[in-house]
Amino acid sequence: MPLNAHRNFNINRAKAFHWGAVFSLLALIVLCIAWELVLAPLRPGGSWLVLKVVPLLLPLVGILKRDVYTMQWSSMLILLYFTEGIVRATSDKGLSATLGWVEVALVCIFFLCILSFLRPIKRAARKLAQQAIEKASK
Repeated sequence: MPLNAHRNFNINRAKAFHWGAVFSLLALIVLCIAWELVLAPLRPGGSWLVLKVVPLLLPLVGILKRDVYTMQWSSMLILLYFTEGIVRATSDKGLSATLGWVEVALVCIFFLCILSFLRPIKRAARKLAQQAIEKASK
């Protein structure tokens, strides 16, 4: 494969991972709002649990801008929603349990897309740091 084709392939992969993370985050936000207000709220008419969406809104702009730092901390934040999804999928009944599994799936998609997007960036940073250390030790 020619060098340009390999580079274009990597750029396209990075774009795909970025947009996968964006869409899964947006879908998770919509799911959480719909879940707690309409689909299967804890109380009829909705509940204050809809506020669990607020932390998901914090990294949205940074994710859209491909900010590496935001992607790093949001990959840890999202694990709280993984935990909630697992708990509700295994303890609730009916639609709420199904929505829990959907939440788990969206979290996994987001997490894997973020890690896949960040991997080449972190690898390049590690290589650059290693080169700087070698240069300084000469």
